[in-house]
Amino acid sequence: MEIFFTILIMTLVVSLSGVVTRVLPFQVPLPLMQIAIGALLAWPTFGLHVEFDPELFLVLFIPPLLFADGWKTPTREFIEHGREILGLALALVVVTVVGIGFLIYWIVPGIPLIPAFALAAVLSPTDAVALSGIVGEGRIPKKIMGILQGEALMNDASGLVSLKFAVAVAMGTMVFTVGGATVEFLKVAIGGVLAGFVVSWSYGRSMRFLSRWGGDEPATQIVLLFLLPFASYLIAEHIGVSGILAAVAAGMTITRSGVMRTAPLAMRLRANSTWAMLEFVFNGMVFLLLGLQLPDILSSSLVAAEADPQR
Repeated sequence: MEIFFTILIMTLVVSLSGVVTRVLPFQVPLPLMQIAIGALLAWPTFGLHVEFDPELFLVLFIPPLLFADGWKTPTREFIEHGREILGLALALVVVTVVGIGFLIYWIVPGIPLIPAFALAAVLSPTDAVALSGIVGEGRIPKKIMGILQGEALMNDASGLVSLKFAVAVAMGTMVFTVGGATVEFLKVAIGGVLAGFVVSWSYGRSMRFLSRWGGDEPATQIVLLFLLPFASYLIAEHIGVSGILAAVAAGMTITRSGVMRTAPLAMRLRANSTWAMLEFVFNGMVFLLLGLQLPDILSSSLVAAEADPQR
């Protein structure tokens, strides 16, 4: 029952946070408000504590949110600005990994250079969910926003490869080479995109078969559509490619496949409204959970600082 009540409280807080940001006399980005509310609820006075499981967090929240971002991304504009997007997703991430890696190595005493690069690889990729939530709609030119969102969706592969190579080199299981890194990047990126395309294409074929065999049933089609990003992510991760890119590719493929355009009007209306609601709740849950972890992180840092005052 405790888990059930925690979920209810978090859902209520996510819903009310949107109202709070509109009532305030000054403008605050909704994600920052949700992080602040989460930190407040985790304070000992309120005592709301949620055990953070990174693996569960990644599987539960990230695939549907990135699928929704891929679904909303205009494919024509994405292809048109492909050079800028790939340049940012590749070159900028590599430069950031190297720069932040040396910075961490310099400011954190005792950390070796290779683990510093691994930590930088975790920090370097732009988060598409955070970008969409904080920047919002209409605050920057549409072209620049499209490029930034496309880069945020695609730079997972470069960050993931950087992390994988840094960890492998640190553990002594491999020697870094430019050729090996290039091959691994192509495997992770292209494999993830292909996995998402195949799963999304299979969904489209299945929907057409179900429509011919049993008629149109919007509820069934929407439930299967909700499972699509999870299937794309898990299948891609199982075969050793990028599950996040697979979820993005599945979302972009569903737009181009014609499945939604040829679907009954009732199914399209319900799917759009359902996904808008799920995206709002899941987005809010992500930032609320981040806020709930802040007091524990701060207290752990203070304890560590007191235990080692020379750090």
